[in-house]
Amino acid sequence: MNLRAIGCNVASAPVELRERLAFAPPLLTQALAELTARYGVEAVILGTCNRVELYLARPEVEAPLHAPLLAEFLGEVHGLSAEAILPHLYEYADEEAVRHLFRVACGLDSVVLGEAQITGQVKEAYETARQAGSTGSLLNTLFPAALRVAKRVRTETGIGRGHASVSSAAVDFLLTVFDTFTDKVVLVIGAGKMGRLTLQHIRELHPARVLVTNRHLDKAQRRAAECGGQVVPWDQLDEALIQADIVLSTTGAPEPIVSQRRFDEKVRYQRSGRPLVIFDMAVPRDFDPAIHDGESVILFNVDDLTRVANQALAERRRHIPAAEAIIAQEVQQFVLDWNRRKDGPIIGRLTAEVDRLREAVVGPLLQRFNGKLTEADKAYIEGAFRLFQNRLLHGPIAALQEASRSGQGHTLREAIRKLFGLQDS
Repeated sequence: MNLRAIGCNVASAPVELRERLAFAPPLLTQALAELTARYGVEAVILGTCNRVELYLARPEVEAPLHAPLLAEFLGEVHGLSAEAILPHLYEYADEEAVRHLFRVACGLDSVVLGEAQITGQVKEAYETARQAGSTGSLLNTLFPAALRVAKRVRTETGIGRGHASVSSAAVDFLLTVFDTFTDKVVLVIGAGKMGRLTLQHIRELHPARVLVTNRHLDKAQRRAAECGGQVVPWDQLDEALIQADIVLSTTGAPEPIVSQRRFDEKVRYQRSGRPLVIFDMAVPRDFDPAIHDGESVILFNVDDLTRVANQALAERRRHIPAAEAIIAQEVQQFVLDWNRRKDGPIIGRLTAEVDRLREAVVGPLLQRFNGKLTEADKAYIEGAFRLFQNRLLHGPIAALQEASRSGQGHTLREAIRKLFGLQDS
């Protein structure tokens, strides 16, 4: 196995860097193509508001990719220096990379422990890479396994019970600020998957009004219809910000949609000092952080979820040991199955070659004694040579399987191939 998981998340990199490293859809496809063409790798890029990770697989005969090289690649793609990126990157190799992906897919590495949304994001990242042609045998085995493990963990433990998405944590955060929502106007900006989840949670709070806006009016209309909300055309965003008491923003815009200058000129003074709470869940951020004044305008971003998660998720934490035990078992099984899969062809060729040699010896031997041996004698001779063959092969095969379990199978496979003169099939 020659697998690497390299990236950054909310624990290793500030939101200012993560938003610079975000991959918009066209750039994502280009980056996958560039990775496969330049480095000859299988590649999947997982990008969420809390993480940017590259999963890379290479043939075992080639040198693995490491974080410094990927820092240069990310810097080139996003117009940043490698020096600004590298200190924030982590790197997992082989079995630990498998473990990391399984933990990510299960929500164990999320800001909101056990969130279900990340499983869908892992699936989407894999499907995007598969359709782009950047996956191969290892990643096409690994990612479906990760999704299966996530389903098992969610079924067999309580790690995903209750509200467990970033959007629900944002709503929980707002519950610490407001006693009631029945007199509040809530504005949701963005009508994608996170926007839909946010609207579902907001609806449970029964606010006075829910306003929905999106660049594409048809999407806003669908989301508003689902939650009984009111559509606000995109060009009337400023007016909606004046009306709102609470804003939850979830767009995928590459740059802030509300600058400090725009907010000050079009919104702030028209509100006459009425309090406004903005929860910016987008990465890159939708609101210029300078809008926050700590008095009439309170602006939170995704990193503020950490404090909420630490206070609200004690129940889910009780299920971490059970989830980790399942993941450990699944990682061990995945690595074992993958190594067996890699060992199978060489063991098959080795067995076939020794079969050929045995038959080349036994056949002439039996012909020489033609007519002098009973059928029982022939069976005994053939059985003796088969027993010799099995005992001869036992040592190399057992050593290969043991080497594979310890991650050294490639070296021994190559040695067996050369020692026995085996050809690739």
